[in-house]
Amino acid sequence: MTPTDTASTIQATFAIGDEHIASRVVDIITESYPSHDLAIAAFEGPSGRWDITMHFAEPPDETIIRALVAQTAGEPAAKTIVFSAVETKDWVKASLADLVPVNAGPFVVHGHHDRDRVPVNKIGIEIEAALAFGTGHHGTTRGCLTLLDLVLRQRTPKHVLDLGSGTGVLAIAAAKKLRRRILATDIDPLAVLVARDNAKLNGVGNLFQSVQAIGFNSPAFKANGPFGLVLANILARPLRNLAPKMVEHLAPSAFVILSGLLPPQANSVVAAYRSSGLKLVKRIQLDGWTSLLMQKR
Repeated sequence: MTPTDTASTIQATFAIGDEHIASRVVDIITESYPSHDLAIAAFEGPSGRWDITMHFAEPPDETIIRALVAQTAGEPAAKTIVFSAVETKDWVKASLADLVPVNAGPFVVHGHHDRDRVPVNKIGIEIEAALAFGTGHHGTTRGCLTLLDLVLRQRTPKHVLDLGSGTGVLAIAAAKKLRRRILATDIDPLAVLVARDNAKLNGVGNLFQSVQAIGFNSPAFKANGPFGLVLANILARPLRNLAPKMVEHLAPSAFVILSGLLPPQANSVVAAYRSSGLKLVKRIQLDGWTSLLMQKR
């Protein structure tokens, strides 16, 4: 392809014979790679093997990608990855268009092409095929939505925070259910813009404040708190580190939903929040990922 040809992006393809391992590979890469640079999807082929396709907005470090695959699927699978340049046109759409709507309690996360498939008695959350992470198909997102439904059946928190909001799917769900203003924060400035646009798309732009912040380092937390509910779908290490600071921003008896955890990591996160004055209310596991519901004592 010459410099005058259609703009290109990098595609990586390979196949795995086991559905569970394919799912874990998608999860690991999604959690480990910058979400605004990557779209990834896995689909079952006619032979029963799972075809995994990744598209990168910028040329990836192939060594890192192979190492991530090897970590879950083994070295032989990592060696079969084929990297190639393809036309940029519709690369995200091609990866995500076949994803079906995802149900989690009263919530249905869907793309534009499935807008008409949302039942009238459900709360539709439309996330355009712009980012792979946060479409609702990830086990951590569905776990958080399931626990969010559980909390909102018990009480109506006055102030809600989505910490590490990504595409904003969790904050949008809370805003649509509660019809109250939600604070959504992320360290990634692009994610902040995407979440803001998605909120407008879902008709809750007026209930949505999207802010760039590292940890709790923003005046927006004090201005919008204390929070009766915090949703934090991040990763184990930052969740552990954030525990003491998070408690300072919680209202009495506040609920905290934590996810982005592999099962072996969950106990250490529970311990960190227990030592900060929270108790474990419920633990669920979906697609190999653990989500926790905790409450301030």
